[in-house]
Amino acid sequence: MADNVNMFEALYEKAVDYAKTSFELNKLKAIEKTADVVSSFIPHTVVFVLISFFVLSLNLGMAYWIGDMLDNVAYGFFIVAGFYCIAGLVTHFIFHERLKRFFGNYFLKLLFK
Repeated sequence: MADNVNMFEALYEKAVDYAKTSFELNKLKAIEKTADVVSSFIPHTVVFVLISFFVLSLNLGMAYWIGDMLDNVAYGFFIVAGFYCIAGLVTHFIFHERLKRFFGNYFLKLLFK
């Protein structure tokens, strides 16, 4: 009888050790995935900010240039804003689902890599 109790205690200790090890392993895997997502997100963000500054400067230059050609700077800004309004509407109504699927798949691929 005492032999069965010792075997049960040993089995119980091994199960507890296994549970602790599994928990630590899952915690380390979660940390690795988080670090992978964050480390790939930061360079993309930096590139996005730099491209945004470039596009902003380009748009200001185009608006002033068009306004100078029309002898009214405000017209240049209205034309550039109208272009982006049309581009935004086209993107929303035509490409919304494709873009949503693309970025969703991209983040899922990063998470399950």
